[in-house]
Amino acid sequence: MARILIFGGHGKVALLLEPLLTARGDEVTAVIRDAAQIDEVRATGADPVVFDVESASEAAMATLIAGHDAVVWSAGAGGGSAQRTRAVDFDAATRSMAAAAAAGVPRYVMVSYFGSSPDHGIAPTDSFFAYAEAKAAADEALRSSDLEWTVLGPSRLTLEAPTGRIDATAEASGSVSRADVARVIAQTLVEPATIRRTIRFNHGEVPIADALRAG
Repeated sequence: MARILIFGGHGKVALLLEPLLTARGDEVTAVIRDAAQIDEVRATGADPVVFDVESASEAAMATLIAGHDAVVWSAGAGGGSAQRTRAVDFDAATRSMAAAAAAGVPRYVMVSYFGSSPDHGIAPTDSFFAYAEAKAAADEALRSSDLEWTVLGPSRLTLEAPTGRIDATAEASGSVSRADVARVIAQTLVEPATIRRTIRFNHGEVPIADALRAG
């Protein structure tokens, strides 16, 4: 049994992840931004906590994280202004990394996306540019930290049923179901071979546990 804290606890992937974790006996704290989301999150078995990651200090985040065994960052601004995207997807994310270190919780799983890279190739005129910049910078900050990090890079997300199988060796982005992304996160949390690795993945034919263990 582990105590897992999920930032972005009402996201589409998080709502699929939480029941997987609670079903195997983990205690899950789901950080949400709106009290109206409490009942839906609680129905997954997670403990919802209303907390504004955009404005919270590092000290407040450290207090929230303390006592957990791992942090999953699955939060995001969800579009909108470039300023808010930067504030959530980079500033808040990197504060949470520092907070995890301060709280003595080294295990940290970042949910990113397949194409995240400083060389993402998105034009500054593209509406996706601010997100691509923020995620790439946050991923790089995590990789340079002393945390026991994993960066997960799923490809285009679908609503397909889970297969339990992925391709973690593909060089080009394809697609993968949100339900399988949730399963990848859950397995990452118990697979030491994922620590200090960036794992990009599509739907595939290899069982998730085997794909993550393969390195």
